[in-house]
Amino acid sequence: MILSLLGRILGRVSIRQASNARPAAAAARGAGALRRSPAPRPGLVRVGLVVAGLGLGATTALGITAETSGQLTAAGGVATFAGNLTGLIGTYLALIMVLLVSRIPFLEHVVGQDGLLRWHRRLAPWPITLLVLHAILLTAGYAQAARAGPWHQVGTLILSYPDILSATVGLGLMCMAGVISIRAIRRRVRREVWWTVHLYLYLALAFSFAHVIALGPSFVGHPLTQVVWSVAWAATAGLVLAYRVGLPVYRSLRHQLRVTEVRPEAPGVVSVICQGRHVDQLPVSGGQFLFWRFLTRDMWWQAHPYSLSALPQPPYVRLTVKAVGDHSAALARLQPGTRVAVEGPYGTFTRYAQQRRRVVLIAAGIGVTAVRSLLEDLPRGAKPVVILRATKTEDLALRAEITDLVKRRGGRLHELTGSRAQAAIDERSLPRIVPDLSDRDVYVCGPEAFVAGVVDVARYLGVPDEAIHHEAFAL
Repeated sequence: MILSLLGRILGRVSIRQASNARPAAAAARGAGALRRSPAPRPGLVRVGLVVAGLGLGATTALGITAETSGQLTAAGGVATFAGNLTGLIGTYLALIMVLLVSRIPFLEHVVGQDGLLRWHRRLAPWPITLLVLHAILLTAGYAQAARAGPWHQVGTLILSYPDILSATVGLGLMCMAGVISIRAIRRRVRREVWWTVHLYLYLALAFSFAHVIALGPSFVGHPLTQVVWSVAWAATAGLVLAYRVGLPVYRSLRHQLRVTEVRPEAPGVVSVICQGRHVDQLPVSGGQFLFWRFLTRDMWWQAHPYSLSALPQPPYVRLTVKAVGDHSAALARLQPGTRVAVEGPYGTFTRYAQQRRRVVLIAAGIGVTAVRSLLEDLPRGAKPVVILRATKTEDLALRAEITDLVKRRGGRLHELTGSRAQAAIDERSLPRIVPDLSDRDVYVCGPEAFVAGVVDVARYLGVPDEAIHHEAFAL
C-alpha cells in the first residue's frame, strides 16, 4: 500500500492601488515586470520519490539484518523483532510525513500544497499504526523474556529504560494529532486548535529520537548507522526550519508589508491592501496563495492561507477575504499600519498547469480571488471562458475587475446566480455554456463541495484529469 502511494504520486508527477486608477488596467500595464514563481520541475520530484523509496528499503533491511537467529528463538524474540522492525519503519514514514508538509519548493511547485496535504493524510495512519504496534509488541516481547505481566513490564520500561518515558509521551502526542485529523472530528474543530495540536507532532518526533539511538538493536554498537540515522533526522529538521521558518522570516523582513486600506467588496467580503518594498520581486503567479500573519495583539500567532486577488502592483499587494471564521472576520477590523508577515507563495493553480491552448475558469464564492489573479496572468488573446457562481448578484465580489479582464483577453463571462438548482453547473448546463469544453483546460476554485461537484461533471464530460485543475478552500 505504501509503495502504491509512492507510485501514484510519481505518476501524477492585483492590486487596486489606494487611488481611483482602474485596477485591471493598472495591473495589465505592470504585469510584465513582475517576477513569477519558478516553473515546476517534475524531474526533481521523481528523484525525490526514488530516494524516499530506497530509504524505505534500506530502513527495512536494517531492521531485518539486526536480528540473529538466536535472538529470534529466545523467549519473546519474535515479538521483540517485530516491535523493532515496526518501530524503524514507522519512524522513517513519520519523517516522510513531516517532509511532505515542510513546504519544500520543488515538491510544492509540482504537487501543490493541497496535493501534499492529501498524501500526508493518506500516509499518516501508517506511521501511527506501526509505532503503536511497536510499543505493544516490544512490551509483549520483553514481558515474555522477563516472565512478567504486561502491565508490570510497562512500568519497568518507563521507569528503568533510558528515554522510554519521553518516547511514550511522543507517541501519545502523535496519536492525539492523528485522532483530531479524522475527517468527522476535523470538521468540528476550529482551525487554530487543529493547527496547534499538529505542532506537537514535531515535539513527538523530537521525543522519539533519543530512545531509538540508545536502545535500537540496529544502532547499539553500530556507530555508522547511528551517524546516518542522525543525519536523516537533522536534515529533516533543517528542511522544516529552512522552509517553514527561515524563508518566511527572510521574505517578511525583505518586503516589509503593512496594511494601508481595508475595502468592502461584497456582503461579508473585504480586500486588504498592503504596501511594501520590492513586491515586484515576490515570486508569485496568478492563482497562488500565501499564509498571512497580521501582527496584532490577538492575531500575531495565527497564519492563515488567503489567495492574492490580483498580481502585485508595486508597491501594493492585495488579498480578498470572506468572513467565514473568527480570523477572516477579524480582517475587516484591521487598522492601517498593521505589520504583516507572509509565508509562500504556494499552489499549482497557475498557468503552468495549463495543458491546452484555451481555458475555462469556474469560481464560486470567495474562490473568485484565485480565478481573478489567474485571469490577469493569462496572455491577451487567451479567450478564456469565465463562469462565476453566486446566490445573489451582489455576492459577486470583484465583478467589475473580472469583467474588464475578460474583455481585454477576448473571452466570455457567464454569471450564474440563484439557488443551486437554479444555477447548477452540471452535465447539461456546462456543455451549453462551453461548447468546446473538450478543447479547454478546466480550472475550478471555491468551497470544497462545489469544487468536487464540478470536477466530477468535467470528468463525466470527458475532460482528462491532467486538464482539470482545482483548489478547494478547506482545512
